[in-house]
Amino acid sequence: MYNRIFVRKMGMNDLEKIKKNISLCISLSTEEWCKLEHVIKRKAIKKNESFLKEDIVCDFIAYVDKGALIYYKSLDNGDEITTDFAFENEWVTNNYSRLKKLPSHLNIKAIEDSELFFIQNSDLERLYVEIPALERFGRILMEQAYVKLVQLSIDLQTLSATDRYLNLLESYPEIFQKVPLYHIANYLGIAPKSLSRIRNGLFSEK
Repeated sequence: MYNRIFVRKMGMNDLEKIKKNISLCISLSTEEWCKLEHVIKRKAIKKNESFLKEDIVCDFIAYVDKGALIYYKSLDNGDEITTDFAFENEWVTNNYSRLKKLPSHLNIKAIEDSELFFIQNSDLERLYVEIPALERFGRILMEQAYVKLVQLSIDLQTLSATDRYLNLLESYPEIFQKVPLYHIANYLGIAPKSLSRIRNGLFSEK
């Protein structure tokens, strides 16, 4: 799965953003940071290259240092159902596959050239024992993922397409510069033509 991995010795500047992200939730000693840094690897992914493929067990968590990715499900007719996005300073994984150690039912691919830091699940589980604070960080990531999933389910059932669009735009102002419209429409549960009508209508009101 990790084809074309570019692994090199990383300095502090390389890990500055991921350290800052983790430090927002937990505090680690210098020794603990050293243990964590030792298992972090860098992966460069070209646009449209897969990071996780359907039917492969997800055995990692990854931090998006640069770029953007989408989660999607492939249908028998060739269509793709977009289920989520990941942008710079966010984490990428398939928790169901990773925790259950079952084949993934989703794909994850880059939609622009991207760079990620990833940690193998085996290393993560070992560090959870050695660094209790890191286990708390893992729990926080899981809680955030769960809240996001629940909110999306509620929004799809209770909000109009226009309100779902506005919420997405508020959460990800840069999304229309990075993600093709059909992926955004797919994620919102509407047809691309409907998304275009919503955008045109809102622009005409300004």
